[in-house]
Parts: sequence; structure tokens; C-alpha cells
Amino acid sequence: MKRHLDFKINQHFEKYKQVLILLGSRQVGKTTLVKKIFPKADYFLVDNEPVKKILESYDIETYKTLINENSKKIIIDEIHLLDNPGRAVKIIYDQLEGIKIIITGSSSFHIKNKTGESLAGRKIDYNIYPLTFSEYLNQKGIEKDLNFNILEKIIDDKKYNPKDRLYKFDIKNILNSVLIYGQYPHLIKNPNDEKYLLNFTDSLIFKDILELNLIEDKKLAKDLLKLLAFQIGNLINYSELANSLKADQRTIKRYIEIFEQSFILFRLHPYSKNKRDEISKSAKIVFYDTGIRNALIGDFSGLESRVDKGALFENFIISELVKQDSYSDKNFKFYYWRTKQGSEIDAVLEKGSELIGIEAKYKRKAINKAFKNRYPEAKVRLVTADNFY
Repeated sequence: MKRHLDFKINQHFEKYKQVLILLGSRQVGKTTLVKKIFPKADYFLVDNEPVKKILESYDIETYKTLINENSKKIIIDEIHLLDNPGRAVKIIYDQLEGIKIIITGSSSFHIKNKTGESLAGRKIDYNIYPLTFSEYLNQKGIEKDLNFNILEKIIDDKKYNPKDRLYKFDIKNILNSVLIYGQYPHLIKNPNDEKYLLNFTDSLIFKDILELNLIEDKKLAKDLLKLLAFQIGNLINYSELANSLKADQRTIKRYIEIFEQSFILFRLHPYSKNKRDEISKSAKIVFYDTGIRNALIGDFSGLESRVDKGALFENFIISELVKQDSYSDKNFKFYYWRTKQGSEIDAVLEKGSELIGIEAKYKRKAINKAFKNRYPEAKVRLVTADNFY
């Protein structure tokens, strides 16, 4: 059960003394990963009320009743559930010398806001996401080693090839399953588990958000998330969303930020060099996992009958690139590009002078030349279901 983060997490305390913070949504494999890499660490789950009560005492002597004096490493799981996670960790870090601290959480919004000042200079964050396609293949027993094929084939001129490829396994069938059911680890041993996905979106996604009092109106949040799920691949209009849901724009924007910080979705902003006809304001919504998106709209029907097949593939490719970029420390900035006349590039990657436009199309089509004409220094890649991996 390999993950791209295994090596980084394993090497963390050889490089740093700072607290290791692992962030990611529920069910994404945080606990499994840290227990695998630190099997001898003492483990404390904040969702356990006695543990939570002790940690919320914010008293070092009380902490000593929980933490063994011989402990070398401790894992504090679901730390976002504490009232003040930063204060608790700071006390342990500063007053119990020699203990290596590993903490996990599902809400970067809560953790970063509540630990930023307390743990300044004392922590290093890592993000973990639903499985990448390579991790999915590895855990299915199809591929032995992990790779960053999808990202590398796009950024490397020698590896990019727009032609259809042949594979040793039925990649089309696997891709179709991923586009419908997504890439959460649970699905490796429980394929096509619609009940799990429906339950996950209905309760688990909102569990942390509600427990942390980050939203006031659960119905509005669910309706907004569902509306955004229907709009993948399209530009979002905050005013239209607010009018449709009878809410004010500030609330809509804040809820979307909370969804981002909870690792449900992210926004792509437009790439623009202030050309007059380039769209420069509207964002595009991308879900980290297509299975979660399909559960939100209640549609697990096969690709052959879906009108959103192209949007699902585009979402999959962009989320895959974002995950692989994060794990490989390439540090590209991600955008989309569109003109007011309708010319569009699904994703734009930028780093320094490097500029790459990506068209993600389930079926092969002619490349839009408008972006290349506008930015002749850019590379333009066509990514399809037949050449993406």
C-alpha cells in the first residue's frame, strides 16, 4: 500500500525537529500512513473524549498523565477537534523535550488559523489527497511502483506524445471506474461502493465542518456544494449562486473557502496578462475526487450515457496534476484560460518562464490554437483517455 508521501514523511525527523502536520480530508488515509511509518509511536485520538479532555486542559502536568515519559514519538490524530490545537501542541513541543510530534487533521482552515501564531517556526505541513491514479494502480496490484506519469508527460518534451498508447492492462475500464466512483482508499477493496460515497458526502464531509462551527446553515452548505457539483468545468458566478440559493455573496464565498480548506474542492482562477478580451475574474470549480462529485449529484450511471463525461475527465486530469505537483514539489501555479469570445484552455501551468496549456478531452479532437497564438512561448498539450498515462 504505497503512497507518494511515504518517503517524505519517513524522512521528516531526519531533516527537521519541527512538528509534522499531515492534512487531508476524512477517509483519505492519514492515520494509516502515520501508523505505518511510525509503528512504535504512542497514538492519541482526539475523537476519544478522555483524550480530548486532557489535551484541552492546556496544562503540562496533566499532559504527563497521558504521555509516557519514555515516549519518543507521539501521534495526535484529528487534532482539529480541539478548541485550540496550536496551544496544546506548543506546550508539548516546548516543555517535553525530545518528543517527536506527529499530528493529523481534516480541516486546514481550523488548524492553520488556530496554530499559525502558536506554532510559527515549530511545524511543517504536508497535504495528502485521495489516491493518485498511480497509487490506485499500485494498490489494485496492477503496477508495482509509483510514478508521476501524468504530470511528467505534460511538462517533459521528451515524454509527451499526443498519440494513442497501448497498455498491458485495461486502462479504459479502470479510468471509467475512477471517473464514476473516484479514488478514495476504501474503494480499493470495496469497488463501486455507492452507499459509502453517498454516506460520506451526506455526513462525514460535514461532520468536521459542523463540529467546528464553521458554517451556520447546513442546508445552504449542502445545496451550494450540490450546485457546484453540477457546475464542474464551468465558470462560477457568485451573484448567480447567491440569487439561486437566496443567500448573500459573502456567505457563498466563505462557504466555498471552507470547502477548499476541507479538501473537498479547489478553485482555478483565470490566467490573464491583462489582454482586453481575456476573462480575468471568474473562477472554475474542480473537485479533488470525481466519486464525491458524483455522489453529490446522485449520479453513478455509466459513462456511455452521461452528458458530463468530458467534464468528469477534465476534472480528473486537473485534480491529478494538482496532487502530483504537490507530492513532487514541482510548485507550478494552476490556472485556466478563456477569452470572452469562447476560446478556452482547460488548465494552464506556470512556473517562472515555463508556460503550459492543457486541453483535457475524453476523445481526441483538434487542439485550440488560440492560446498558442496569444502566447507563442507556451507549450500546448492535448490529453485524452487514450494517452493520459
